[in-house]
Amino acid sequence: MSDVDRLTTSTEEEREAAVTAAAGAVRRGDLVVIPTDTVYGIAADAFSHEAVRSLLDAKGRGREMPPPVLVSAATTLDALADGVPPWARTLVEKFWPGPLTLVCRQQASLMWDLGETRGTVAVRMPDDEVALAVLERTGPLAVSSANLTGRPAATDADAAEEMLGDVVAVIVDGGASSGGEASTIVDVTVPEGRVLRLGALSLDELNAVLEEHGVVLSDEG
Repeated sequence: MSDVDRLTTSTEEEREAAVTAAAGAVRRGDLVVIPTDTVYGIAADAFSHEAVRSLLDAKGRGREMPPPVLVSAATTLDALADGVPPWARTLVEKFWPGPLTLVCRQQASLMWDLGETRGTVAVRMPDDEVALAVLERTGPLAVSSANLTGRPAATDADAAEEMLGDVVAVIVDGGASSGGEASTIVDVTVPEGRVLRLGALSLDELNAVLEEHGVVLSDEG
């Protein structure tokens, strides 16, 4: 196996040490692997051009596949996104933290380079204590599923280390992912909205919440 710093989270002391190590590595511009409520993610400082480029390189991706951004609080959405419609805010109130990613128009003032985003940003608040603890210390992170492009996303630290151990500084081992299914992605940049990828949340779950707005999403993924 690799020489990566792999830290468990079985006790409060271990979790604190792991979160501290991961946050420190991110601040240094390194890549880390963290557990989330869906699958394990490979994370980088969203505002570091070099770190984001390293993340894409690590996965074997080009700039045409920009990573989503994870946040620690729903209130951060307005700092990153512009013109979020009321119906999308209802989804946030219902499903954040959780397996819902919203593709929004990004704030024009943001000084970052996530790739070829066409003026958009994909944002999610994960429902995972360890991930949220790291995010609270680092701020928004560019996070993609912990895998090499074309291979299944890692649902435990062993799989993440096997694929990415040579390119990350820290792996936070939170045990097997509780979800194991990727988030559902909804594009909120168009008035009627559209589902780009169905995942842990179904169309029925989304549309039940949106009845009050008269919005009906369909699967265009």
